[in-house]
Amino acid sequence: MFDFWQRALIYPLTILLVSLLLWSILGALPAALFFGCAILLRLLFNLHKLGALEFWSLSPDTRNVPEDSGLWEDVFTRLNKMMRKRREEREKYATALHQIEQATSALPEGVVILDDADHVEWCNPLAETHFGLDSVRDVGQQITYLARQPEFVQFLAVANYAAPLILRGTRQDELVLSIKVVPYGINKKLLISRDITQLERIETMRRDFVANVSHELRTPLTVINGFVETLQDMSQLDNDMARRALDLMGDQARRMEGLVNDLLTLSRLENTNNTLAEEVVNVPLLLKSIQQEGQALSAGKHMMTLELDSTAKLQGNTAELRSAFGNLVSNAVRYTPQGGAIIIRWGEHVNGALKFSVRDSGIGVAPEHIPRLTERFYRVDRSRSRETGGTGLGLAIVKHIVSRHQGHLEIVSEEGQGSTFSIVFPAKRHLE
Repeated sequence: MFDFWQRALIYPLTILLVSLLLWSILGALPAALFFGCAILLRLLFNLHKLGALEFWSLSPDTRNVPEDSGLWEDVFTRLNKMMRKRREEREKYATALHQIEQATSALPEGVVILDDADHVEWCNPLAETHFGLDSVRDVGQQITYLARQPEFVQFLAVANYAAPLILRGTRQDELVLSIKVVPYGINKKLLISRDITQLERIETMRRDFVANVSHELRTPLTVINGFVETLQDMSQLDNDMARRALDLMGDQARRMEGLVNDLLTLSRLENTNNTLAEEVVNVPLLLKSIQQEGQALSAGKHMMTLELDSTAKLQGNTAELRSAFGNLVSNAVRYTPQGGAIIIRWGEHVNGALKFSVRDSGIGVAPEHIPRLTERFYRVDRSRSRETGGTGLGLAIVKHIVSRHQGHLEIVSEEGQGSTFSIVFPAKRHLE
């Protein structure tokens, strides 16, 4: 800093000293003229350098920094170093950005960057295919103007990104996309799309196969069960071994018939074309009927009580809700030892929601098994399941019914202490 001021003051001090010398020799007028002309020349010199600096600043990447000596040389040297450093950093960032773009372009998912107002900031080639975007033309456009499916528009408007959106018929009739939104940074969102068309076809084939096989099994099972019952009713059948065999055949035939019925129910619930037929469901009346069915299944072995904390009705499907509630009650009966207590409860939940629950004092479930209880055919204990006679599909059916009613299933259990299975229905299905 001292060197700068030393060099900066040399010229004006020299002019001042020369002017004072001329004043003492020639008088005030010549000294004043010299001083004015010297200052004017210096001003013109500096203006020339400022003009050169401005000319360079208009296009610093393509023009060389002006050259000079003295103070201007220091200024131009520093500017040249700063511009070189900035150019190197920009090239480094550009290279990194290019690598990121190449990486995202190679992803098996479509990626769109959205701002807080859902305007497109960038997208990779696969997203262009999925949504019909143009990475150059559509930058700055609101994505709901370009992809106008009502489900997609509502998905972004609600801003509930916990579960992915399955979008069918986007740009092509048969294209099925799984769409996720991941918020990041400051009011930024990543829109990620994955083509699951082939997975959907495989899942449809699986559902159709299960449904068709179940239908085909239903008729021979009915015939077998009918003949077994006929043979069991024959009075002249005195052979104890034959009677025990017929009893066992009848039990297994009925079990297979129950399995087929559950498979057909599950296939029907999984069918996306099977829309929910809604009506007003008198839940208190329905639960009284289910309590009676549960008591019949229990045959007096359990203490079963019904607690109606609300008389609220529900917007839903009576048959499906009967199946869901009945499955939970029958599970409680099967997995609660004789003399245990089962409590069926219906009441209001938080924020206007409604809650159905079944609490038992049964054998309970270990924590590691709870997340998998709603999987098809999942068994906590296979030998115990055979004894209770369950099909392994009851909770899977409950999960699908709950999902079709926009509710959620809650499971709280502890080994040796019993379990509580609850279904929470949203407030929009609450009817007085």
